[in-house]
Amino acid sequence: MFDVGFSELIVIGLVALVVIGPQRLPAVARTVGHLLGRLQRYVGDVKSDISREMQLDELKKLQEQVASQARDMEKQVNEQMSSVETDLNASIAQGIEAKAEPQEQSVAIEPVATEALPAVQPAPAEGSTLVGVPTPLPASAPIASADAPSATDKPAA
Repeated sequence: MFDVGFSELIVIGLVALVVIGPQRLPAVARTVGHLLGRLQRYVGDVKSDISREMQLDELKKLQEQVASQARDMEKQVNEQMSSVETDLNASIAQGIEAKAEPQEQSVAIEPVATEALPAVQPAPAEGSTLVGVPTPLPASAPIASADAPSATDKPAA
């Protein structure tokens, strides 16, 4: 601000001593010191208020950016959800139509007459078995049901 050197301060002090006088000079110097201290505190408060306002403005801008990005993200998520929901509904509708079509076709099929069935092949010769084909039971063998006890089960004593 002002370029005041030591020599200028001595000149100002001598002029103040002559104008104010030696008895009131210490009280005036004390008052001037308090006023300068208040001025420095006031300037420091103004600087801190200005810097706080600048930071507040920056934070508001940042908050607006974050809110804007959040709205954009929410919009994208909603668009994706609606497209997935539309695709899912279409897939479900296709599945329902696919299930409905075979039932309609099975209703339209006419039953086949038993006379048109091919003749039953003769059983293989004794001692030879076909792999994967169960051997038929003799006609005299009893058929076991799930409820009836089998011959291998022993009665409880």
